[in-house]
Amino acid sequence: MEQILVIENDPDIQNQMKWGLSKGYNILQALNRDEALQIFSKKRPAVVTLDLGLPPDENGSSEGLTCLSEILNNAPDTKVIIITGNSDRGNALKAIQMGAYDYYLKPVDMNELKVILQRAFHLANIESENSNLHKMLDNGSGFAGMIGQSIQMQKVFETIRQVASTDITILITGESGTGKELVAKAIHDKSLRSNGPFIPINCGAIPETLLESELFGYEKGAFTSAYGLQKGKFEYADKGTLFLDEIGEMSTNLQAKLLRFLQEKKIQRLGGRKDIEIDTRIIAATNIDLSAAMQERKFREDLFFRISVITINVPPLRDRGSDSKLLANAFLAKYKVMFKKKINGFSHSAIYEIENYPWPGNVRELENKLQKAVITSDSGMIDPHHLGLGEQAEESGIEGQAERWYSKGVTLKEARKRLEIDLITSVVERHNGNIKKASEELGISRPTLYDLIDKYKLFIKDI
Repeated sequence: MEQILVIENDPDIQNQMKWGLSKGYNILQALNRDEALQIFSKKRPAVVTLDLGLPPDENGSSEGLTCLSEILNNAPDTKVIIITGNSDRGNALKAIQMGAYDYYLKPVDMNELKVILQRAFHLANIESENSNLHKMLDNGSGFAGMIGQSIQMQKVFETIRQVASTDITILITGESGTGKELVAKAIHDKSLRSNGPFIPINCGAIPETLLESELFGYEKGAFTSAYGLQKGKFEYADKGTLFLDEIGEMSTNLQAKLLRFLQEKKIQRLGGRKDIEIDTRIIAATNIDLSAAMQERKFREDLFFRISVITINVPPLRDRGSDSKLLANAFLAKYKVMFKKKINGFSHSAIYEIENYPWPGNVRELENKLQKAVITSDSGMIDPHHLGLGEQAEESGIEGQAERWYSKGVTLKEARKRLEIDLITSVVERHNGNIKKASEELGISRPTLYDLIDKYKLFIKDI
């Protein structure tokens, strides 16, 4: 049961408070400043009611204001409610300036006071929960830029520690948005190659015809527009780490070239004949089932065994328990500073939404939602409507789009254009810039999708 410290020298008001509040709270009582501070130091109640007229200054406010100051110095988050008469309203306002939560004028109406107390406890509980979450972040729940106290993430952190100092090839698996690149960067940062470059490339976001030259570079005259020598990602990653994201999207021709590098540590630029020795560590990642891809002859079995000596599976956010709260608080702390917003934390209902939403876009989706919530928040608290978790499914349907556009008098041609833009942007971003997967979901060819992106001048991340 929640505790309230009632500091009051009038026995009648003491009894009124005790009998009026004892059904919902554990009542602690004090008649003077010394007694109040002694009880407070032992029990640490979250909420205190304080009469300013304490002995030996019953007709003044010096003892009460001194008591308030000492309580707040020891526990600044304590919600102190000043209970005083009309004649002392000025000192009550002074107490508010000193940090008191609220004030209430005598005579005491218990129903009104109960509402003030409920609000005080609600805020105190929210602040306490947010404080505990920040303490978790400070006490080892983070690792190399990643946050997680769940068993699954602790296993990921431990595996990173074990493999970082080796040069073994690593395969990272997990859904889109789980943080596979962060895992790869953590391995690099804790390795002996940490002073060298970390070069990431998304194999699914670059057209197949360009990926080979991006990886291996080219010599002058290798193709029509090759006017000079160009190094590829392999050479830029020399003495460092090359991170091949979405390796499952790589063509079998490029897979063969990658396998040759893993065996011989040499590459050839396009149009070149000279072998170039490269000293780089390969870390690969995928969000598809490579076993199924091997059965369909889309992924080489010999390459799979080369890159998967050690496999790290990054769990989806929905399977990480309270990590969603930790991450939400971390993103809140980041973006409220970035956007200069004064936000105390999350309401209980917002925390409930965060914990129970399935997060199909994983950590990336959570960060995007928190960024939006901080920008749109018009109060000191993040509430469910700021997160907009219930709006996504409703607004994604054609009916929802049509209803919103109809009210604005939009023509059918403009509505069709807006629907295409929304759908293309949503699908491409959901697949993290993977044009092949996006075009398959949209039921169009890759060239057609590129034409639409160019037509509408869309900015798609990672393309």
